[in-house]
Amino acid sequence: MTVSYELSHLDKLESEAVQIFREVAATIEKPALLFSGGKDSVVMLHLAVKAFWPAPVPFPVMHVDTGENFDEVLAFRDRTVEKYGLRLIVASVQDDIDAGRSVEDTGPRATRNRLQTVTLLRGITENRFGAVFGGARRDEEKARAKERVFSFRDEFGQWDPRNQRPELWSLYNGRHRKGENIRVFPLSNWTELDIWSYIEAEGIDLPELYYAHEREVVERDGMLLAVNRFITPEPDETPYRATVRFRTIGDATCTGCVESVAADAAAVVVEVAAARLTERGATRADDRISEAGMEDRKKEGYF
Repeated sequence: MTVSYELSHLDKLESEAVQIFREVAATIEKPALLFSGGKDSVVMLHLAVKAFWPAPVPFPVMHVDTGENFDEVLAFRDRTVEKYGLRLIVASVQDDIDAGRSVEDTGPRATRNRLQTVTLLRGITENRFGAVFGGARRDEEKARAKERVFSFRDEFGQWDPRNQRPELWSLYNGRHRKGENIRVFPLSNWTELDIWSYIEAEGIDLPELYYAHEREVVERDGMLLAVNRFITPEPDETPYRATVRFRTIGDATCTGCVESVAADAAAVVVEVAAARLTERGATRADDRISEAGMEDRKKEGYF
């Protein structure tokens, strides 16, 4: 009988991510994991738990809270933090608005999404984090495709796409001076299909918004937006009820949903396998600012 010891595609991705978590914990002082309750941060946390089991996760999680989140996602975030006994740090955009560090847009289509950069950088600086784990993937958006797994940020939190460190043979360089920072992306080589296949295989819990449910929506700029306390239909918009799910979850002001009957992870895997547009391109209004919108935001310090 022949026994194969070859790892599956998902096993390889999991092993790579586990190695990255352990490398950071061993070489960089005071790391933290960004956790919003979205699917990528949930998978990232699941991998971190595996990386250090049976010991607890040896770093805190931080949520950059815009104050415009879906209520279901915040409830899921809090349940998950309690489940794993994590230390949660909440960096609030409202605090920066109140202090005059950020200026809030006004109007029916205003969003706080771009204000996250100031709050993220403040959270990193105040807590003196040497590295911060993020759930960005290279398949999501072309600016993110340029990013290394260990992404160096200068003392101003800025990213220079033309000045990145080589990562030959998956060897990572986390050296940085005081005030500088390393952004670490354990899911860089994963795709949306990989994420959902892993969620199905591991039985990972997610906010219910990721699965088909009926809700009131309004069509705006080619997207379906959920009607909620942050989204008010304009005079020329007619809300209606539809069966939808969210492919990605950000602020309720700028995250669209898609019509779908996929009510579990297996059905979502089938749906994603047939998709030809990334989840950010299909349902995130904040990525439609300009052709280079995401890259400009990353240069300023955003993830």
